[in-house]
Amino acid sequence: MAVVAALAVQGLWYGPLFGRARLAEVGPGGLGLRTAPWRTLAITAGLLLVSATMMGHMFARVGTATLGVKPWLYFMMSGGLAISFVIPGLWIGYTQQRTSTRLAMIDAGCVLLCYLAMGTIFWLLGGH
Repeated sequence: MAVVAALAVQGLWYGPLFGRARLAEVGPGGLGLRTAPWRTLAITAGLLLVSATMMGHMFARVGTATLGVKPWLYFMMSGGLAISFVIPGLWIGYTQQRTSTRLAMIDAGCVLLCYLAMGTIFWLLGGH
């Protein structure tokens, strides 16, 4: 369910919210056009599943008792993963590729919201 929530966020983010802005940055060819969108979706879902699995493991290690009295940990930890690990890793690669700051910010916003969406699902399923 966490993966589905992240995919929904990503669909909105790269669709009606920032789809045109992202396309303007990457251009009409190359990265802007996918010849196999279902393959891209499958790869994205698989990679999100890896992240969601690790996030679930992290929450399990903290424990339901702690999370029950400190529910903000779901958001602090999921957002913290995005802000402290995933986004800097993304930006390191972007720096080497000379990707525009605008595109890096668009993608970072998506990553953060996807991770927060996954944290929200774990919170909802955790019996808050």
